[in-house]
Amino acid sequence: MIVNEEAVKKVLNDVKPATLVAATKYVDAPELDKLEALGVTIFGENRVQAFLEKYEKYHGNAHWHFIGTLQCNKVKYIIDKVELIHSVNSYKLIDEIEKQAKKHDLVMDVLLQVNIAQEESKHGFAAQEMDQVMDYLKDKPHLHPRGLMMMAPHIEPEETRQYFKATKDLLTALTQKYPQYQLTELSMGMTNDYKIAIEEGSTMVRLGHALFKEA
Repeated sequence: MIVNEEAVKKVLNDVKPATLVAATKYVDAPELDKLEALGVTIFGENRVQAFLEKYEKYHGNAHWHFIGTLQCNKVKYIIDKVELIHSVNSYKLIDEIEKQAKKHDLVMDVLLQVNIAQEESKHGFAAQEMDQVMDYLKDKPHLHPRGLMMMAPHIEPEETRQYFKATKDLLTALTQKYPQYQLTELSMGMTNDYKIAIEEGSTMVRLGHALFKEA
């Protein structure tokens, strides 16, 4: 896959006021420079090994986020290289990020992944356990929760609206109950449904196929 310049320009305009996180798992390192030249400032990677290879080859100024499922034994490889982990989905992962961030004397920004549609095939905390999660984070000084992340079911785009709205409502409730965390980010929306996600309050959209074309 290669960068589709016209598509990238259009998407950058379409996603405003949300932030574009370019899902770069589809492209090799040379395409990252093209994305940056077009105005893309955040790259999101799904797999640790592929991310590390691109990280070594890329020397630009864009920022790295980790947006895929993160195994606990891989946290140590990315903890000092990414600025935001979108997919924090278990207490075990919270513990490991705290451990590795403490080793590096840093505070890692994270998003808490919620399984808002309660799909068995997806990771994430249930909405009803988020108070427990927020309480758990009180003893994790090296984690800074910035908001929520979710993945909508694979259904017709318009039908995803209810899940985006429910996630926004959850974030609003948590913001009011836990003002000390400054929960402002909502990472939701992908290529097929990002416009609806933005209408329902998304602040970050994770787009891959919308930005690229076959070589």
